[in-house]
Amino acid sequence: MNAPNTISILRLLAVPAVVWLILEDYGAWAFWLFIVASASDAVDGFVAKHFGLTTDLGRYLDPIADKTLLAAVYVTLGQAGILPSWLVILVVTRDVLIIGGAMLAQTRGHSMQIQPILLSKVNTGAQMLLAALVLGGVAYVALANVTSMWITPLLIWATAATTVASGIAYLGRWSLAAPEGR
Repeated sequence: MNAPNTISILRLLAVPAVVWLILEDYGAWAFWLFIVASASDAVDGFVAKHFGLTTDLGRYLDPIADKTLLAAVYVTLGQAGILPSWLVILVVTRDVLIIGGAMLAQTRGHSMQIQPILLSKVNTGAQMLLAALVLGGVAYVALANVTSMWITPLLIWATAATTVASGIAYLGRWSLAAPEGR
């Protein structure tokens, strides 16, 4: 087990803690743990690429850790009425479609490369930024006062747009790569 994979596993292990902290109303702790977990996504990618530690396990583990963290936090924030339910449904549905599409391609005998597209990276960044701002607003009233007027609503729509666009891009990519006649 190398360092980037260990970081991804630690991000996965942070998920239940972040959710518990949100549910138990420990906003500041939830905010800071989410920030650390989100930052670990960049750290594991940097370490893997710059030190030649990219592995097949890491190609699967990293996106699973990201999707698990984001889906769990979005569902929790949606259930608490902090994020709009339509956005939560959009984010989770996109991830289910991406995972389901990859699994379907595998079962049909087409090997899908685990290679994120740039739009998906932008979307993950937007989702993480929105969740961090919302969690920060829950924990720190001053931040909520600054962001709630127009920054958070704007970021909600930007996140929705990148979620839809990246979902469509993945579906288009897979439909072009799908073998004919199967």
